[in-house]
This record gives sequence, C-alpha cells and structure tokens, in this order.
Amino acid sequence: MEGDVMDKLDSKAAVCDFDPIAGSIPATKVEITVSCRDLLDRDTFSKSDPCKYFYLTGVSHLSQFGRTEVIDNTLNPDFVRKYILDYFFEEKQNLRFDVYDIDSKSPDMAKHDFLGQVFCTLGEIVGSPASRLEKPLGFSLCFHVYRGIPGKKCGTIILSAEELGNCREVVTMQFCAHKLDKKDFFGKSDPFMVFYRSNEDGTFTICHKTEVVKNTLNPVWQPISIPVRAICNGDFNRTIKAEVYDWDRDGSHDFIGEFTTSYRDLSRGQSQFNVYEVVNAKKKLKKKRYMNSGTVTLLSFTVESEHTFLDYIKGGTQIHFTVAIDFTASNGNPSQSTSLHYMNPYQMNAYAMALKAVGEIIQDYDSDKMFPALGFGAKLPPDGRVSHEFPLNGNIENPYCNGMEGILDAYHQSLKTVQLYGPTNFAPVVNHVAKYAAAVQDGSQYFVLLIITDGVISDMAQTKEAIVNAAKLPMSIIIVGVGQAEFDAMVELDGDDIRISSRGKLAERDIVQFVPFRDYMDRTGNHVLSMARLAKDVLAEIPDQLILYMKNRGIKPCSLPPPYEEPGAEDHDHTLTTPI
Repeated sequence: MEGDVMDKLDSKAAVCDFDPIAGSIPATKVEITVSCRDLLDRDTFSKSDPCKYFYLTGVSHLSQFGRTEVIDNTLNPDFVRKYILDYFFEEKQNLRFDVYDIDSKSPDMAKHDFLGQVFCTLGEIVGSPASRLEKPLGFSLCFHVYRGIPGKKCGTIILSAEELGNCREVVTMQFCAHKLDKKDFFGKSDPFMVFYRSNEDGTFTICHKTEVVKNTLNPVWQPISIPVRAICNGDFNRTIKAEVYDWDRDGSHDFIGEFTTSYRDLSRGQSQFNVYEVVNAKKKLKKKRYMNSGTVTLLSFTVESEHTFLDYIKGGTQIHFTVAIDFTASNGNPSQSTSLHYMNPYQMNAYAMALKAVGEIIQDYDSDKMFPALGFGAKLPPDGRVSHEFPLNGNIENPYCNGMEGILDAYHQSLKTVQLYGPTNFAPVVNHVAKYAAAVQDGSQYFVLLIITDGVISDMAQTKEAIVNAAKLPMSIIIVGVGQAEFDAMVELDGDDIRISSRGKLAERDIVQFVPFRDYMDRTGNHVLSMARLAKDVLAEIPDQLILYMKNRGIKPCSLPPPYEEPGAEDHDHTLTTPI
C-alpha cells in the first residue's frame, strides 16, 4: 500500500499538469530559386557578371537576407545558391531583389553597375501557376546608382518556390492492453497512455495522450494519429516512451507502468516484437516475484503523407476572395467624423484599413485579382428598397472589382449613393458565397468571405444555419468587428471553443474566425504594424481549414483537376440573388 501511495505522489508531477496540445511546425520552409533573362549588358568587352541581392522587408524595416554567387559573362544567369524562407500564409512577406553587375571585389554596391530591381511578396511566388513568377526588372534606386537608362528594358527575373520536405508523414497506430494492474478500490482501472519522445539531452517531451477507457484491465484504445516529426523528430531509432496510468477524477492519476520502443520497431506492425511488458520500476524493486503490471500490444500501424496548404496551392487550388461590408445605420452618418464610415481625406477609416490589411494578402492567391464586393443593410436608389446583398460597384450582373484599390473605390462610391439603414443580416451574404462554393467541390477552388461589421447580428438563427451548411463546402468566413460594440454573437459564431450548431446539427468543421478591430489599434499610431498583426491573426486558420476540407473529402493535391483557368471579369457568372 505504501508503494502505491508513493507511486501516486510521483505521478502527480508527471501527469497532473499535462496540457494536451497538437505538435505543429511554426512555418513551412520554402526554397526560392532565382534566374534572370535578357539582362542589360554593362561591360564593354564582355557580358555582365550578375549577382543578386535579396532583401526581406518587414512592416517597419528592410533587412538584407542573402546574396547569390556571381556568374561571369552572362545575361541569362541561373543562380545555384538558394534562399530558404519560413512561409506564413497569414502574413504579407515582402521581398526585394536587386541585380548588379559585379565589376570588382568592393563591398560598396555604388561601385558596381545596377542592372535592375523587383518587388514582390512570397505569396505572389507561391500563388503563381506552378509556383513560378516572372516579373520585369525595373529601376527604382537613386538615379546616380544606375547612371540612368530611361525607357530601356532591363530584363526579366524568374522566381520559383519549392516546399522543403520536413518529415511530413503521419503515423496512425492502435494499441490494446492485457491484465493491467487493478488500481481502483471499488472497481478495476480507468487506463490511458501518454507518449513521449526522447531528446538529445536524455529528457523526454510529451507528444500524445490517449483517451481514458473506463473500468477495465484490458482496454482497447481508439486509433491515434501523430505526425512522425512529433513522435521521433525524423530519427527512427530515437527512444519513444509510453506510460500507462489509471485515471482519477481529481487529477492524481495512478502510475501503472511504462515501456520503451522506437519508431523503427513500431513500424514492424502487429507482431511478437510489438508486445510490451508494462513495468513499474519501484514495484519491481520491492517485490521479488514481480514480473510486470500487464502488457500492451500494437494492433495496427499505418503511415501516410500529410498534405500541406502549399501542396494544394501548387496543385492548382485557387482561392477566391469575397468582401461584404456593413452599411447599417448604427455605423453613424458617413459625413460626420464620429462615423465608422467617415471618409477622412488624410486617413483610412476602420473598414478600409481592415479590408486592405486582409485583402492584400488574399489577393496573391487569386490569378486575375478580380473580387466580388458586396454590401448589406442599406437602402438603395432609386426607390429606397433595403438590400442585404448588393454590389458595391452598382453592377448587379458583375459585382467584380479590380484588386484592392477597385474594392476601396467601389466602397467609397457606395457611401455617396446608398442610405445606411438596417437590420444587420449576415445570412444572405453567407448563402451567396456558399452557392458558388457548392458548385465546385472538387478541390480546385476555395472561397473566403470577409465580413466587416459594427454590431449585433439581427438574423442569428439564420446565420448559424447558413454557417453549418457552409461548413460542408470549400469555404471559410472571416469576421472583423469594428467599433466599440459588444461582439458576443460573433464569438459564438467563431467555433474555437464550442462548435457551432443549428437545429441540433453540428457544423462539420470550424470555418469562422472573428477578431475585434479595436484589439489591433496600436496606441503609438503605427497603423502599418497594427494591420500586419490583424492580417496575421484573421488569416492564420485558413490553411488548416482548407486542409481539413480536403482531408474530409479525400481530395489529394495529385488528384486535383487541371489548374482552373478563371475567365475574365466580363465572363463571370456571379449574378446576385437579391434584387437591387
């Protein structure tokens, strides 16, 4: 009995503070390859000797990230040296490439001939067909650096991105146990297992915990799926430790025993080699006849590759971006400075800032940069009918706007022509986008709806039903709340804590991300930094939501149809369902 008490005390430090979280890699690594074609020839007796400098620009600074080797005497270099970057879908990662003709060993770039420069984002490269972006080089440095060649073509830069493999397999295993020690006085045991991977310093890092199987000494646990990188970090011979516990309601779980194995041993599958004795070392020391505290058997072992967001983008998935803006009267009169829609000639309002922050990142993944932009909650001319689904550009047959600037122009024009009214209904715009998502469920297209709003939802029941239905479709919803209102309903729609449901039907997956705009206003007035943080947080869940949709439908990147050739804006069949 004393030994059991000591076992219980020892187990508290190991398990009571256990906080199960999924292991994840903070970013995907991509390798950038650079080539140039038709560079300027700046050498008199030979061709240029090009070298490329690469700059990674942040929201407040510019830093040199690296440089290629110098290739002698060529106007069409293919640089061998690569750039490896952490890729974040939710961030705008600005890049700048400068090309020079290297004439000496001087580190002073002013002493070398400037051949051209290009700006882009990492998202532009990744989002291009086959992740290959071609852009013309231009002159934008100080005039004296390149000595001026006005109007002359500078050549082309070719940038390609390839995702680096990073032990992307996921292993699925199932275990059972036999004749575990009885730990409960009035029953048997409630066993569960905890898995740890070993570290180079001899310590262990927790990586998975099974469910609890109640009142049995012979549990059969549900299959568990763990990224291979999480369980062994790619080292197949690294020790894996499994501890078996009897669950207690107060968290002071009783230690039953442990065993060790390795990924390589587990990969043998169900066999005599994967039957493990569960040993409690303290009991073994105290009891001479002690053999074990039961056995654990591996029932099955399978491995499959884990597809990433970039796999689908490179496979041809197009992301379509739709914006819906709240034109209800609670925003205030747009002609007054207190209004959330106030058009300050010197500064963007909250609606425009949120739209620009999110849209500038999303647009890199849409090939033609044409986006439908909708408004809701306003009275429209000429008869003052209320609409919850009207085009910002006034064209019911073609609500597409050209890029973020086109959306902002249409938004500002709408403020001059419509009358703010109400109520705040979300369901029409959600169903509008869902209609198009429902028509293309083969993985070739994915739809993102950005709703920017100031207040309480008037059609909560209908909106929840629309979201539950949309959760089955290739679609995600971003809600940005502006102003100082309470956004309790928005938090409910964001199913991070409790999955949204309607009429007893649970949403298949979480597709809504909500953020209050006020949480991102920098008190120092640094709007650029604030908007970068906003975009990062509202877009962070999109890749996982896309992957989960594909996984639920069994869609693999290699099985996608040919890359979707999007028609011109005039060919889009995007007629609104609500009359103006």
